[in-house]
Amino acid sequence: MDHANPGAVARGFLLSAVSGLLLGSCAIHRENAPTPGNNRESGWVSLFDGRTLDGWTPKIRGRPAGDNFLNTFVAADGVMRVSYADYPTFDNRFGHIFYKTPFSAFRLRLDYRFYAPPLEDTPNWARANSGVMFHSESAQSMGVEQAFPVSIEAQLLGPDEGQVRFNGNVCTPGTNIVMNGQLITQHCTNAKVAPPPNGEWVRFELEVSPEGVVTHRQNGVDVLTYSDPQYDPKPDSLGDATKLIAAAGGELKLTGGYIALQSEGPPIEFRNIEIMELK
Repeated sequence: MDHANPGAVARGFLLSAVSGLLLGSCAIHRENAPTPGNNRESGWVSLFDGRTLDGWTPKIRGRPAGDNFLNTFVAADGVMRVSYADYPTFDNRFGHIFYKTPFSAFRLRLDYRFYAPPLEDTPNWARANSGVMFHSESAQSMGVEQAFPVSIEAQLLGPDEGQVRFNGNVCTPGTNIVMNGQLITQHCTNAKVAPPPNGEWVRFELEVSPEGVVTHRQNGVDVLTYSDPQYDPKPDSLGDATKLIAAAGGELKLTGGYIALQSEGPPIEFRNIEIMELK
């Protein structure tokens, strides 16, 4: 998602290695619950089998939900890869891939790395830029031309030449949050930790407590905390929650939703995607 100061992002990309989710009910649909993986730590469940996109639904701007346009998302060798190998140009085809089950309180952990430079027409602010969307509307509820789901985003950034960047920020398309007792309505709020080098695997963790307190962690270190995710009743170009608020009977508080990973322009890989539900 757009960085807090996108216009300041300079061009360039540092590469150190090349390799190879209308919000429905927020109750957990147990019949669609994820299949346990082989993780021996009690309570953790794998969301990605490492070989297929089973359980995940792509939604790419300009295409209907379920259309994995030009093989944007590829699964192989234990990695879910955002690839632009078949794209002639990026053409603002912002996308997301949604897990099938909504969640409320949880810990999510995954590894990610930016593994190659973006296509030339990728917006400067989108270079080395991705994210984990949560408490999101479903892929099926998004409009065909909708770029970003109404959700909360834990932003994943890599360094970009000439730009002072932070990692683990929060962005809010169609939503708001609370920090230090104050309602935050600006689109992005920065964490205070620099991003690791592009090409390097990063362990990222997102925790949403049953009380609605959200914590972002990078490589085991807390980098940002906020609370009370909620719909923004004032639509703007980055998110319009009007229909979702109406469907919720006017309720603004967000207590659950879908999880999605972004395809925002730069090639990125995800692996070891696991979740633990909290009660």
